[in-house]
Amino acid sequence: MTTRGDASALVRQMQECFNNRQFDQGDDLHTPGFFSHPLGATGFEAGKDAWRTLVARFPGIRVVAQDILVDGDRAAVRSTVEGITTPDDDDAQPMLFEIFRIDNGRFAEMWGASTGFPPSASPENVLS
Repeated sequence: MTTRGDASALVRQMQECFNNRQFDQGDDLHTPGFFSHPLGATGFEAGKDAWRTLVARFPGIRVVAQDILVDGDRAAVRSTVEGITTPDDDDAQPMLFEIFRIDNGRFAEMWGASTGFPPSASPENVLS
């Protein structure tokens, strides 16, 4: 069973890898069979490619977990995204909503949705 503390630490480690641009360190946080439903890909390489694309478009991008809820082997995360200008150029920050399945202390599966992103930064379209 995944504890709230374990899941929170895992999410924060992943966000630290992204925020510090240490993408390869994210490999150890994901199982070999990790599946990203938004990217439709097995393994973490597609995730790293998406990260690289976002950073190239928005060099100041950062993600910050606001809420981490844990139930069994699932963790739901609501994160703000900093460093992206929104279409309205207002003060609202883009948000990520992700659900992870955790297996033996590593991410095994991920679902996600977002709001407030400009089309060039939408996680759902970043690799299209």
